[in-house]
Amino acid sequence: MDKRKSVSLVLSSGGARGLAHVGVIEELEKRGYHIAEIAGCSAGALVGGMYAAGKMAEFKDWICHLDRLDVFSLMDFTFSSRGFIKGEKVYTALKKVVKDCHIEDFDIPFSCNAVDYITGKEVIFREGSLYAAIRASGSIPTVFQPARYQRQELIDGGVLNPVPLSLLQHAEENTIVVVGLNAGDSELVITPKKDSSGKSYISIPKWVKDYRSKMRNYFPEQVKEEKSNSLSSISLMTRSFDLLQDRFSALLIEKFPVDISIQVARHQAGTLEFHRAEELIEIGRAKAIQALDKWENEHL
Repeated sequence: MDKRKSVSLVLSSGGARGLAHVGVIEELEKRGYHIAEIAGCSAGALVGGMYAAGKMAEFKDWICHLDRLDVFSLMDFTFSSRGFIKGEKVYTALKKVVKDCHIEDFDIPFSCNAVDYITGKEVIFREGSLYAAIRASGSIPTVFQPARYQRQELIDGGVLNPVPLSLLQHAEENTIVVVGLNAGDSELVITPKKDSSGKSYISIPKWVKDYRSKMRNYFPEQVKEEKSNSLSSISLMTRSFDLLQDRFSALLIEKFPVDISIQVARHQAGTLEFHRAEELIEIGRAKAIQALDKWENEHL
C-alpha cells in the first residue's frame, strides 16, 4: 500500500470532545486510508480502542442514543476526595454493548497510556484487557477516582502525555495523523444545539450541589456569565492546568514530524457533555475534511 495512504493515528485526550475522533476515523476510511496503528490517550484511548477492536459501529450507536439524563445516570457519584465519580457504572453499561477483549488480539496494533501517580511514571498498555486500559487512561484527576490495576493506582495519561506520539511503533512507515482536542480559543467553536424545550444544559439533582464548584468546570453550558472576571480557586487550578496542557500538547506535536494535524477547540464542548455525541462526531468530520483536503492537495 502507498505509504501516504497508510496511517499511524494519534488520538489525544479531551473528555467528551473525544467523540470528534469518531468523525475523523470515518472520514479517513471514506477516503480510502488504511489505519495501520493507533495510539490513544484518555478519550482517544476509548475511541481508538473501540475502533481497533472492530466495534466502532456498536459503540457509535450506543453513545449517539444517550441523552442528557442517560449520561447523568451513568455517573456514579461519590463523596470521595479522590474523585467525585467512581467511573465504574459507565463501563459496566458499555460492556453490555461491547464485551471486554484483549488488546493483543486486535488486527490493528493499539496502545494507550496512563500514569502511576505514586511513582509519576507513564504506564503503557499494549496487551491485556481493553477495559482495564481505557478505564486507567481516562481517569481524569479530581473527576474520576484512580483506576486500580494490579498493584498500581493509575490516573489519566493526559497528565504526562496528552498527545501520545511516543507510543507509535511504526511511524516511519506511515503518514502520521494527529487529532488534538485541546486547541486554543482561536479555533472555530460551533454553538451547541439546544433541545426541543430550548434548554442547553443538564439539570443537576439537589444532592449533588456540594460538587457545584467542580461540576462547573465540566459542564460549561450550565455556567452563567459572572459579573466579575475573578475565578474560584478550583476554576483557577483547572484553567492553569488547561493552559499547561495546551502548551505541552503543542510542544509534543512540534517535536515529532507530524504530517496531518486535526485540531478541535477546547471550548467546543465540556469534559462530560457526552450527550452531544452526534454533534461532536460531525465536528470531527468537518475538521478532518478541512485538514485532509489541504494535505491531499499538496501531497497526492
